[in-house]
Amino acid sequence: MKEKVIQFGEGGFLRGFVDYFLQKMNDQGLFDGSVVVVQPIEKGMCEMLMKQNCEYNLFLRGIEDGEVVDEHTRINVISRCVNPYTEHEAYQKLAENADFRFIVSNTTEAGIEFVADNRLDDAPAKSFPGKLTQLLYRRYQLGLPGFIILSCELIDHNGEELRKCCMQYAKHWGLEEGFQIWLEKENDFCSTLVDRIVTGFPRDEHAALCERIGEQDNMMDTAEIFHLWVIQGQHEDELPLQKAGFHVIWTDNVDPYKKRKVRILNGAHTSMVLGAHLYGLETVGECLKDEKVSALLKKCIFDEIIPTIGDTEDNRAFGKAVLERFSNPFIKHLLLSIALNSVSKFKARVLPTILEYKEQRGVYPQALVFSLAALIAFYRTDSANDGEEIMQFMKTASVADILKREDYWGGDLTDLLPDVEKWYQVIEAEGMAKAYDMILAS
Repeated sequence: MKEKVIQFGEGGFLRGFVDYFLQKMNDQGLFDGSVVVVQPIEKGMCEMLMKQNCEYNLFLRGIEDGEVVDEHTRINVISRCVNPYTEHEAYQKLAENADFRFIVSNTTEAGIEFVADNRLDDAPAKSFPGKLTQLLYRRYQLGLPGFIILSCELIDHNGEELRKCCMQYAKHWGLEEGFQIWLEKENDFCSTLVDRIVTGFPRDEHAALCERIGEQDNMMDTAEIFHLWVIQGQHEDELPLQKAGFHVIWTDNVDPYKKRKVRILNGAHTSMVLGAHLYGLETVGECLKDEKVSALLKKCIFDEIIPTIGDTEDNRAFGKAVLERFSNPFIKHLLLSIALNSVSKFKARVLPTILEYKEQRGVYPQALVFSLAALIAFYRTDSANDGEEIMQFMKTASVADILKREDYWGGDLTDLLPDVEKWYQVIEAEGMAKAYDMILAS
Protein backbone atom coordinates (compact mmCIF):
# COMPACT_ATOMS: atom_id res chain seq x y z
CA MET A 1 0.00 0.00 0.00
CA LYS A 2 1.40 3.39 -0.99
CA GLU A 3 1.87 6.16 1.53
CA LYS A 4 -0.45 8.91 0.25
CA VAL A 5 -1.27 11.09 3.26
CA ILE A 6 0.94 13.19 5.54
CA GLN A 7 -0.92 13.89 8.76
CA PHE A 8 0.16 16.62 11.16
CA GLY A 9 -1.30 15.49 14.47
CA GLU A 10 -1.50 12.19 16.31
CA GLY A 11 -4.23 13.12 18.79
CA GLY A 12 -7.63 11.56 19.27
CA PHE A 13 -9.52 13.80 16.87
CA LEU A 14 -7.75 12.96 13.62
CA ARG A 15 -7.51 9.31 14.63
CA GLY A 16 -11.26 9.25 15.29
CA PHE A 17 -12.22 11.27 12.23
CA VAL A 18 -9.96 11.38 9.15
CA ASP A 19 -8.10 8.11 9.83
CA TYR A 20 -11.43 6.35 10.30
CA PHE A 21 -12.61 7.56 6.88
CA LEU A 22 -9.37 6.47 5.23
CA GLN A 23 -9.56 3.07 6.92
CA LYS A 24 -13.09 2.49 5.66
CA MET A 25 -12.19 3.63 2.14
CA ASN A 26 -9.30 1.16 2.12
CA ASP A 27 -11.58 -1.60 3.39
CA GLN A 28 -13.94 -0.87 0.48
CA GLY A 29 -11.11 -0.86 -2.05
CA LEU A 30 -11.62 2.82 -2.88
CA PHE A 31 -8.35 4.42 -1.77
CA ASP A 32 -5.44 1.99 -1.27
CA GLY A 33 -3.31 4.45 0.66
CA SER A 34 -1.72 4.78 4.09
CA VAL A 35 -0.90 7.68 6.41
CA VAL A 36 2.40 8.93 7.77
CA VAL A 37 1.82 10.84 11.01
CA VAL A 38 4.03 13.83 11.80
CA GLN A 39 4.21 14.87 15.44
CA PRO A 40 3.59 18.65 15.33
CA ILE A 41 4.98 19.54 18.77
CA GLU A 42 8.03 18.37 20.68
CA LYS A 43 6.13 16.33 23.25
CA GLY A 44 3.57 14.04 21.71
CA MET A 45 2.27 10.49 21.40
CA CYS A 46 4.10 9.18 18.35
CA GLU A 47 6.31 6.91 20.45
CA MET A 48 3.26 5.36 22.11
CA LEU A 49 1.60 4.87 18.75
CA MET A 50 4.71 3.24 17.27
CA LYS A 51 4.86 0.80 20.20
CA GLN A 52 1.54 -0.57 18.92
CA ASN A 53 2.70 -0.73 15.30
CA CYS A 54 0.52 2.37 14.76
CA GLU A 55 -2.64 0.30 15.23
CA TYR A 56 -5.48 1.05 17.63
CA ASN A 57 -9.17 0.42 18.25
CA LEU A 58 -11.87 3.03 17.69
CA PHE A 59 -15.34 2.89 19.23
CA LEU A 60 -18.08 5.04 17.70
CA ARG A 61 -21.15 5.26 19.90
CA GLY A 62 -24.34 7.26 19.99
CA ILE A 63 -27.90 7.43 18.72
CA GLU A 64 -28.61 7.30 14.99
CA ASP A 65 -32.14 7.35 13.58
CA GLY A 66 -33.46 6.66 17.06
CA GLU A 67 -31.34 3.54 17.58
CA VAL A 68 -28.33 3.12 19.88
CA VAL A 69 -25.17 2.42 17.86
CA ASP A 70 -21.97 0.89 19.24
CA GLU A 71 -19.46 0.35 16.42
CA HIS A 72 -15.95 -1.04 16.83
CA THR A 73 -13.26 -0.61 14.15
CA ARG A 74 -9.63 -1.63 14.25
CA ILE A 75 -7.59 1.11 12.60
CA ASN A 76 -4.38 0.13 10.79
CA VAL A 77 -4.22 2.84 8.11
CA ILE A 78 -1.17 4.55 9.70
CA SER A 79 2.09 3.14 8.33
CA ARG A 80 4.55 5.01 10.59
CA CYS A 81 5.19 8.13 12.65
CA VAL A 82 7.88 10.76 12.19
CA ASN A 83 9.02 13.08 14.95
CA PRO A 84 10.65 16.08 13.21
CA TYR A 85 12.31 17.12 16.47
CA THR A 86 14.36 13.92 16.63
CA GLU A 87 14.18 12.79 12.97
CA HIS A 88 14.34 16.03 11.04
CA GLU A 89 15.96 14.57 7.95
CA ALA A 90 13.39 11.76 7.85
CA TYR A 91 10.73 14.45 8.02
CA GLN A 92 12.27 16.40 5.13
CA LYS A 93 12.58 13.20 3.08
CA LEU A 94 8.79 12.92 3.05
CA ALA A 95 8.92 15.59 0.33
CA GLU A 96 10.76 13.15 -1.94
CA ASN A 97 7.92 10.64 -2.16
CA ALA A 98 5.86 11.51 -5.24
CA ASP A 99 3.02 9.26 -4.04
CA PHE A 100 2.12 11.68 -1.27
CA ARG A 101 -0.91 13.66 -2.42
CA PHE A 102 -2.71 14.83 0.71
CA ILE A 103 -1.72 16.73 3.82
CA VAL A 104 -4.14 16.73 6.76
CA SER A 105 -3.70 18.76 9.91
CA ASN A 106 -5.26 19.39 13.29
CA THR A 107 -2.77 21.37 15.36
CA THR A 108 -5.36 23.14 17.60
CA GLU A 109 -6.72 26.64 17.08
CA ALA A 110 -3.32 28.10 18.06
CA GLY A 111 -1.42 25.93 15.58
CA ILE A 112 -1.92 28.11 12.52
CA GLU A 113 0.29 31.09 13.34
CA PHE A 114 3.24 32.94 11.87
CA VAL A 115 6.21 33.10 14.27
CA ALA A 116 8.77 35.56 12.96
CA ASP A 117 11.84 34.02 14.63
CA ASN A 118 11.37 30.68 12.82
CA ARG A 119 14.09 30.10 10.20
CA LEU A 120 14.31 27.93 7.10
CA ASP A 121 17.33 26.05 8.51
CA ASP A 122 15.71 25.33 11.88
CA ALA A 123 15.51 21.60 12.55
CA PRO A 124 12.56 21.90 12.62
CA ALA A 125 10.78 25.27 12.50
CA LYS A 126 8.76 25.70 15.67
CA SER A 127 5.36 26.58 14.21
CA PHE A 128 3.26 24.18 12.16
CA PRO A 129 3.10 26.53 9.13
CA GLY A 130 6.88 26.91 9.41
CA LYS A 131 7.40 23.14 9.33
CA LEU A 132 4.97 22.86 6.43
CA THR A 133 6.75 25.56 4.45
CA GLN A 134 10.07 23.75 4.96
CA LEU A 135 8.51 20.58 3.54
CA LEU A 136 6.85 22.39 0.65
CA TYR A 137 10.08 24.15 -0.28
CA ARG A 138 11.95 20.84 -0.44
CA ARG A 139 9.13 19.48 -2.59
CA TYR A 140 9.40 22.45 -4.94
CA GLN A 141 13.18 22.07 -5.22
CA LEU A 142 12.69 18.45 -6.32
CA GLY A 143 10.33 19.53 -9.10
CA LEU A 144 7.45 17.44 -7.75
CA PRO A 145 3.75 18.36 -7.77
CA GLY A 146 2.08 20.02 -4.80
CA PHE A 147 -0.54 18.76 -2.38
CA ILE A 148 -4.21 18.88 -1.53
CA ILE A 149 -4.05 20.31 2.00
CA LEU A 150 -7.01 19.71 4.34
CA SER A 151 -6.92 21.87 7.46
CA CYS A 152 -9.11 20.65 10.32
CA GLU A 153 -8.23 23.33 12.90
CA LEU A 154 -11.25 25.00 14.49
CA ILE A 155 -10.76 28.49 13.09
CA ASP A 156 -12.63 30.31 10.34
CA HIS A 157 -11.18 29.83 6.83
CA ASN A 158 -8.51 27.51 8.23
CA GLY A 159 -7.08 26.56 4.84
CA GLU A 160 -6.83 30.16 3.70
CA GLU A 161 -5.17 31.19 6.97
CA LEU A 162 -2.64 28.35 6.65
CA ARG A 163 -1.84 29.39 3.06
CA LYS A 164 -1.28 32.98 4.21
CA CYS A 165 1.13 31.83 6.93
CA CYS A 166 3.12 29.69 4.47
CA MET A 167 3.33 32.61 2.05
CA GLN A 168 4.51 34.84 4.91
CA TYR A 169 7.34 32.40 5.60
CA ALA A 170 8.27 32.22 1.93
CA LYS A 171 8.65 36.00 1.81
CA HIS A 172 10.18 36.27 5.30
CA TRP A 173 12.84 33.71 4.39
CA GLY A 174 13.53 35.38 1.06
CA LEU A 175 12.60 32.31 -1.00
CA GLU A 176 12.50 32.78 -4.74
CA GLU A 177 9.47 34.01 -6.61
CA GLY A 178 9.18 30.70 -8.42
CA PHE A 179 8.45 28.94 -5.13
CA GLN A 180 5.87 31.53 -4.18
CA ILE A 181 4.10 30.99 -7.49
CA TRP A 182 4.32 27.19 -7.06
CA LEU A 183 2.97 27.50 -3.52
CA GLU A 184 -0.09 29.37 -4.78
CA LYS A 185 -0.79 27.46 -7.99
CA GLU A 186 0.30 23.88 -7.32
CA ASN A 187 -1.22 23.42 -3.85
CA ASP A 188 -4.89 23.54 -2.89
CA PHE A 189 -5.25 24.80 0.69
CA CYS A 190 -8.80 23.61 1.40
CA SER A 191 -10.70 25.24 4.22
CA THR A 192 -12.87 22.66 5.98
CA LEU A 193 -15.50 22.39 8.67
CA VAL A 194 -15.24 19.30 10.86
CA ASP A 195 -18.03 18.11 13.12
CA ARG A 196 -17.72 15.09 15.39
CA ILE A 197 -17.36 14.91 19.16
CA VAL A 198 -14.26 12.78 19.75
CA THR A 199 -14.16 11.79 23.41
CA GLY A 200 -10.69 10.28 23.12
CA PHE A 201 -9.13 7.76 25.45
CA PRO A 202 -11.91 6.08 27.50
CA ARG A 203 -10.20 6.17 30.87
CA ASP A 204 -13.20 5.00 32.90
CA GLU A 205 -14.08 2.20 30.46
CA HIS A 206 -10.63 1.21 29.26
CA ALA A 207 -10.32 -2.08 31.14
CA ALA A 208 -13.79 -3.23 30.12
CA LEU A 209 -13.24 -2.32 26.45
CA CYS A 210 -9.85 -4.09 26.41
CA GLU A 211 -11.57 -7.19 27.75
CA ARG A 212 -14.23 -6.84 25.07
CA ILE A 213 -11.68 -6.84 22.22
CA GLY A 214 -9.30 -9.28 23.91
CA GLU A 215 -6.17 -7.11 23.85
CA GLN A 216 -4.46 -4.26 25.65
CA ASP A 217 -4.71 -1.00 23.69
CA ASN A 218 -3.18 2.11 25.22
CA MET A 219 -4.05 4.25 22.16
CA MET A 220 -7.74 3.37 22.14
CA ASP A 221 -10.02 6.13 20.89
CA THR A 222 -13.75 6.88 21.24
CA ALA A 223 -16.14 9.23 19.46
CA GLU A 224 -19.79 9.82 18.70
CA ILE A 225 -21.30 8.13 15.65
CA PHE A 226 -22.32 11.44 14.02
CA HIS A 227 -19.92 13.03 11.57
CA LEU A 228 -19.87 15.84 9.02
CA TRP A 229 -16.94 17.09 6.95
CA VAL A 230 -17.48 20.10 4.71
CA ILE A 231 -14.53 20.71 2.38
CA GLN A 232 -14.03 23.79 0.25
CA GLY A 233 -12.82 22.18 -2.96
CA GLN A 234 -13.68 19.41 -5.42
CA HIS A 235 -11.47 16.34 -4.98
CA GLU A 236 -13.96 13.47 -4.76
CA ASP A 237 -12.22 11.84 -7.74
CA GLU A 238 -9.01 11.43 -5.72
CA LEU A 239 -10.56 11.13 -2.26
CA PRO A 240 -13.89 9.31 -2.76
CA LEU A 241 -15.40 10.04 0.64
CA GLN A 242 -18.96 10.38 -0.64
CA LYS A 243 -18.70 7.16 -2.63
CA ALA A 244 -17.62 5.44 0.58
CA GLY A 245 -20.90 6.57 2.16
CA PHE A 246 -19.68 9.37 4.41
CA HIS A 247 -21.48 12.61 5.13
CA VAL A 248 -18.92 14.74 3.32
CA ILE A 249 -19.81 17.87 1.36
CA TRP A 250 -17.54 19.26 -1.34
CA THR A 251 -18.40 22.91 -1.86
CA ASP A 252 -17.06 26.23 -3.08
CA ASN A 253 -18.02 27.93 0.20
CA VAL A 254 -17.84 26.47 3.71
CA ASP A 255 -19.37 29.55 5.35
CA PRO A 256 -23.10 28.57 5.17
CA TYR A 257 -22.34 25.22 6.81
CA LYS A 258 -20.26 26.94 9.50
CA LYS A 259 -23.16 29.30 10.16
CA ARG A 260 -25.58 26.38 10.48
CA LYS A 261 -23.33 24.56 12.94
CA VAL A 262 -22.69 27.64 15.07
CA ARG A 263 -26.31 28.76 15.14
CA ILE A 264 -28.02 25.38 15.62
CA LEU A 265 -25.53 23.12 17.44
CA ASN A 266 -23.50 25.66 19.39
CA GLY A 267 -26.43 28.06 19.76
CA ALA A 268 -28.59 25.29 21.19
CA HIS A 269 -25.87 24.40 23.71
CA THR A 270 -25.34 27.98 24.85
CA SER A 271 -29.04 28.86 25.04
CA MET A 272 -29.82 25.73 27.08
CA VAL A 273 -27.08 25.12 29.62
CA LEU A 274 -27.25 28.15 31.93
CA GLY A 275 -30.94 27.91 32.65
CA ALA A 276 -30.67 24.14 33.01
CA HIS A 277 -27.88 24.56 35.56
CA LEU A 278 -30.01 27.00 37.57
CA TYR A 279 -32.79 24.41 37.35
CA GLY A 280 -30.50 21.87 39.04
CA LEU A 281 -29.28 19.69 36.18
CA GLU A 282 -25.64 18.75 35.60
CA THR A 283 -25.27 17.17 32.14
CA VAL A 284 -26.60 17.59 28.62
CA GLY A 285 -28.04 14.09 28.78
CA GLU A 286 -30.13 15.03 31.80
CA CYS A 287 -31.43 18.06 29.90
CA LEU A 288 -32.75 15.89 27.07
CA LYS A 289 -34.53 13.63 29.54
CA ASP A 290 -36.18 16.54 31.36
CA GLU A 291 -39.58 17.43 29.92
CA LYS A 292 -39.31 21.19 30.46
CA VAL A 293 -35.71 21.73 29.42
CA SER A 294 -36.00 19.58 26.31
CA ALA A 295 -39.24 21.29 25.30
CA LEU A 296 -37.61 24.71 25.52
CA LEU A 297 -34.57 23.43 23.62
CA LYS A 298 -36.81 22.22 20.77
CA LYS A 299 -38.63 25.56 20.79
CA CYS A 300 -35.32 27.39 20.42
CA ILE A 301 -34.09 25.16 17.60
CA PHE A 302 -37.22 24.59 15.52
CA ASP A 303 -39.32 27.69 16.23
CA GLU A 304 -36.64 30.37 16.41
CA ILE A 305 -33.16 29.41 15.17
CA ILE A 306 -34.02 27.41 12.05
CA PRO A 307 -36.77 29.78 10.81
CA THR A 308 -34.25 32.61 11.08
CA ILE A 309 -31.39 31.01 9.14
CA GLY A 310 -33.62 29.14 6.67
CA ASP A 311 -36.44 26.67 7.31
CA THR A 312 -35.10 24.02 4.94
CA GLU A 313 -35.26 20.24 5.04
CA ASP A 314 -31.47 20.08 5.48
CA ASN A 315 -31.51 22.49 8.44
CA ARG A 316 -34.37 20.61 10.11
CA ALA A 317 -32.53 17.31 9.62
CA PHE A 318 -29.45 18.90 11.18
CA GLY A 319 -31.60 20.08 14.10
CA LYS A 320 -32.96 16.58 14.65
CA ALA A 321 -29.42 15.18 14.53
CA VAL A 322 -28.39 17.70 17.19
CA LEU A 323 -31.09 16.35 19.53
CA GLU A 324 -29.83 12.79 18.98
CA ARG A 325 -26.25 13.90 19.65
CA PHE A 326 -27.28 15.67 22.85
CA SER A 327 -29.06 12.46 23.92
CA ASN A 328 -25.95 10.29 23.44
CA PRO A 329 -25.84 7.99 26.51
CA PHE A 330 -22.11 7.36 26.03
CA ILE A 331 -21.11 11.01 26.52
CA LYS A 332 -21.27 12.77 29.88
CA HIS A 333 -21.10 16.42 28.83
CA LEU A 334 -21.12 18.67 31.90
CA LEU A 335 -23.16 21.87 31.68
CA LEU A 336 -20.52 23.85 33.55
CA SER A 337 -17.91 22.82 30.97
CA ILE A 338 -20.05 24.28 28.20
CA ALA A 339 -20.78 27.35 30.36
CA LEU A 340 -17.15 28.53 30.30
CA ASN A 341 -16.89 32.07 28.85
CA SER A 342 -20.61 32.22 28.15
CA VAL A 343 -20.72 35.96 27.40
CA SER A 344 -18.49 35.67 24.33
CA LYS A 345 -20.19 32.42 23.32
CA PHE A 346 -23.63 34.03 23.54
CA LYS A 347 -22.45 36.94 21.41
CA ALA A 348 -21.20 34.62 18.65
CA ARG A 349 -23.73 31.80 18.81
CA VAL A 350 -27.11 33.16 19.96
CA LEU A 351 -27.27 36.94 19.70
CA PRO A 352 -27.05 37.06 15.87
CA THR A 353 -30.18 34.88 15.67
CA ILE A 354 -32.04 37.11 18.14
CA LEU A 355 -31.22 40.25 16.15
CA GLU A 356 -31.93 38.69 12.75
CA TYR A 357 -35.25 37.26 13.98
CA LYS A 358 -36.30 40.76 15.10
CA GLU A 359 -35.22 42.23 11.77
CA GLN A 360 -37.23 39.62 9.87
CA ARG A 361 -40.38 39.54 12.04
CA GLY A 362 -40.47 42.77 14.02
CA VAL A 363 -40.47 41.02 17.41
CA TYR A 364 -37.81 39.29 19.47
CA PRO A 365 -37.71 35.46 19.77
CA GLN A 366 -38.83 34.93 23.34
CA ALA A 367 -37.19 31.55 24.04
CA LEU A 368 -33.76 32.86 23.04
CA VAL A 369 -34.36 36.13 24.91
CA PHE A 370 -35.24 33.98 27.93
CA SER A 371 -31.81 32.35 27.61
CA LEU A 372 -30.17 35.79 27.84
CA ALA A 373 -32.10 36.46 31.06
CA ALA A 374 -30.92 33.05 32.32
CA LEU A 375 -27.35 34.02 31.44
CA ILE A 376 -27.59 37.16 33.59
CA ALA A 377 -29.06 35.17 36.46
CA PHE A 378 -26.33 32.54 36.11
CA TYR A 379 -23.58 35.18 36.31
CA ARG A 380 -24.99 36.27 39.67
CA THR A 381 -23.94 32.87 41.06
CA ASP A 382 -20.51 31.53 41.95
CA SER A 383 -20.71 28.96 39.15
CA ALA A 384 -19.81 31.46 36.43
CA ASN A 385 -16.36 31.01 34.88
CA ASP A 386 -15.21 33.89 32.70
CA GLY A 387 -12.78 36.79 32.68
CA GLU A 388 -12.42 38.39 36.11
CA GLU A 389 -13.73 41.79 34.99
CA ILE A 390 -16.75 40.24 33.29
CA MET A 391 -17.67 38.15 36.34
CA GLN A 392 -17.33 41.08 38.75
CA PHE A 393 -19.42 43.39 36.59
CA MET A 394 -22.14 40.85 35.74
CA LYS A 395 -22.56 39.86 39.36
CA THR A 396 -23.71 43.29 40.54
CA ALA A 397 -24.68 45.44 37.55
CA SER A 398 -28.29 46.08 36.62
CA VAL A 399 -29.84 44.32 33.66
CA ALA A 400 -29.98 47.68 31.87
CA ASP A 401 -26.27 48.35 32.39
CA ILE A 402 -25.35 44.83 31.29
CA LEU A 403 -27.26 45.24 28.03
CA LYS A 404 -25.49 48.53 27.35
CA ARG A 405 -22.03 46.91 27.31
CA GLU A 406 -21.12 47.21 23.64
CA ASP A 407 -17.75 45.60 24.34
CA TYR A 408 -19.58 42.46 25.49
CA TRP A 409 -22.23 42.28 22.79
CA GLY A 410 -20.86 44.20 19.82
CA GLY A 411 -23.61 46.80 20.20
CA ASP A 412 -26.03 48.41 22.66
CA LEU A 413 -28.84 45.95 23.46
CA THR A 414 -31.04 48.43 25.33
CA ASP A 415 -33.91 47.70 22.93
CA LEU A 416 -34.02 44.18 24.43
CA LEU A 417 -34.42 45.50 27.98
CA PRO A 418 -38.23 45.10 28.42
CA ASP A 419 -38.20 41.45 27.31
CA VAL A 420 -35.00 40.46 29.11
CA GLU A 421 -36.02 42.26 32.31
CA LYS A 422 -39.41 40.54 32.28
CA TRP A 423 -37.92 37.04 32.14
CA TYR A 424 -35.10 37.89 34.53
CA GLN A 425 -37.61 39.00 37.16
CA VAL A 426 -39.59 35.78 36.71
CA ILE A 427 -36.45 33.68 37.18
CA GLU A 428 -35.40 35.62 40.29
CA ALA A 429 -38.85 35.84 41.88
CA GLU A 430 -40.45 32.52 40.91
CA GLY A 431 -37.47 30.21 40.36
CA MET A 432 -36.35 28.44 37.22
CA ALA A 433 -38.98 25.68 37.28
CA LYS A 434 -41.82 28.22 37.24
CA ALA A 435 -39.95 30.32 34.67
CA TYR A 436 -39.77 27.28 32.35
CA ASP A 437 -43.52 26.79 32.71
CA MET A 438 -44.19 30.40 31.83
CA ILE A 439 -41.89 30.62 28.79
CA LEU A 440 -43.25 27.35 27.40
CA ALA A 441 -46.81 28.62 27.83
CA SER A 442 -46.09 31.99 26.23
